[in-house]
Amino acid sequence: MNNITGVHDKKRKRSLGSFKKQLLSRSREAALCAISVFNDPLTKFKSETFIVLMIIAWTYLSHAYYRSKHIDYRYYEKKGVRKQYARTSDGAIRHWELRKCLENQACPIDNETRKNLLFLMGLRDAIEHRMAPALDNYSSGRYQACVINYNDYIKNLFGQKYGIDSFLTYSIQLIGITEEQISIPKDVELSPNLLSYIARFDSNLTNQELNSPRFSYKLVFTRKLVNRPGQADKVVEFILADSELAKLLNKEIEIVKEVERPKYRAKSVVLEVQKAGFSSFRINPEHLQMWRAEDAKNPAKGYGAEVAGTWFWYDRWIKRCVELCKAAGERYE
Repeated sequence: MNNITGVHDKKRKRSLGSFKKQLLSRSREAALCAISVFNDPLTKFKSETFIVLMIIAWTYLSHAYYRSKHIDYRYYEKKGVRKQYARTSDGAIRHWELRKCLENQACPIDNETRKNLLFLMGLRDAIEHRMAPALDNYSSGRYQACVINYNDYIKNLFGQKYGIDSFLTYSIQLIGITEEQISIPKDVELSPNLLSYIARFDSNLTNQELNSPRFSYKLVFTRKLVNRPGQADKVVEFILADSELAKLLNKEIEIVKEVERPKYRAKSVVLEVQKAGFSSFRINPEHLQMWRAEDAKNPAKGYGAEVAGTWFWYDRWIKRCVELCKAAGERYE
């Protein structure tokens, strides 16, 4: 009896392992298809297709993880000691969608990566049946983070051999990248419902979440003007962080950062000013009176911006508030 049981156990483990590999294979294929579509210059339906395929990739990845941990990721109800599985209209057993996978306590995904996926799922629902080509640039940092997060997790959870980075390389550019190309589009390029969704989602994030590379990943490119003889002419080069070139680039990075600056609600601005030592600084009346006196919501001042009817402040305004508080002596301490 024990020998028979042992044989069954081995067969079951082989079956579980085989199905897990199938899930990972489908997951990787969906991710590679998503990247391929987004990088295809002839495809105009980039954002919509990319988001759907990456959600599929993450869903299969999550299923593979739960299967490896012997966690049942199918919908069911307990009838005594037996499970009664929920089924589709075609009779297939219903499996967890990605949102359900992220909600499970055993989910291994970190907070910022989870927020990135929740944003993309909400964006998918917001753009359903609507063309939104402006999103390709508007949310590209969040798409980039989604792919990098995926590659990190599939390797960390299942091994380096499952990474997709070995299949990818730098996408060839037809013209030099300019600030105008990568800048955030004007509000009129996106429909009000999309702008409203993005503003609502971002307003519920902490500053740490909003500015995390797990949520939105930014890259800085600079043109190389001179090649040394005998050196391979690479498109992308890595340099030492403490080199003179790195210090020069860091100054340029501050300029490029203006493309997608960190955004703060009034509550967050007040909290940052209080941390600077001005505990008496509050939203009303101190902050209210200060921004009115400074005409700080004048777009020409560059202290913030309005998105879908919601005002967001930039770092410059926080620094200005601290300066004004210092100039006021003990008034705000």
